[in-house]
Amino acid sequence: MTLALRALAALDRFNAAHPWDHNAHYHRWILRQLPKRCARALDVGCGTGDLARLLAGRAETVLGIDADPAIVARARELTGAGGRVTFAAGDAPAALPPGPYEVVTCVAALHHMPFDRALDVFRDRLAPGGTLVVVGLARAETVGDHLLGALSIPLNAAVGWLRNRGRPAPRPDAMTAPTRPPVMTFGEIRDRARAALPGARPRRRLFWRYTLVWRAP
Repeated sequence: MTLALRALAALDRFNAAHPWDHNAHYHRWILRQLPKRCARALDVGCGTGDLARLLAGRAETVLGIDADPAIVARARELTGAGGRVTFAAGDAPAALPPGPYEVVTCVAALHHMPFDRALDVFRDRLAPGGTLVVVGLARAETVGDHLLGALSIPLNAAVGWLRNRGRPAPRPDAMTAPTRPPVMTFGEIRDRARAALPGARPRRRLFWRYTLVWRAP
């Protein structure tokens, strides 16, 4: 094994021992894109419900939906009954209930869906003036993609060390959901999102993510 491969293997072991949720890193940023108060919010691909519970601080009712029944069951356990948040199992976008919603969020789930159809459904579920926020994954293609990914590697290790206070830790519940790699590049996502959602603002981000914000007219 070469020195570079040994270094990567050591980094993988370090990251496995000090895991942290890259998606949750963007939750506070998501809230900053949203209105202070709204009636209804929809979180698509809700996982264990971390973001849905945060949205309950803004919305009168929040629905989280995910394709994995086991992860939905865990979200219900972590949330408890009687609050503003409910969860349902179903395949998005086909299973999304009718709106309108003032807020629709989708974190690390859009690449599991038919992209164009999902954006069409998200748009149709939004109330006039409503906000869609996506945090997604894209396949690295350009030099810029790879440079941003390379910059994320040491930062990922540093954040994992700091968040776990230097101690080994189990994987967060939110990191137990099934995953798949993205197939679309950021350029493809940007162009097709702008076609479906005029005025959409896609941005490359650290930690192998991109963001997209759109406000319905």
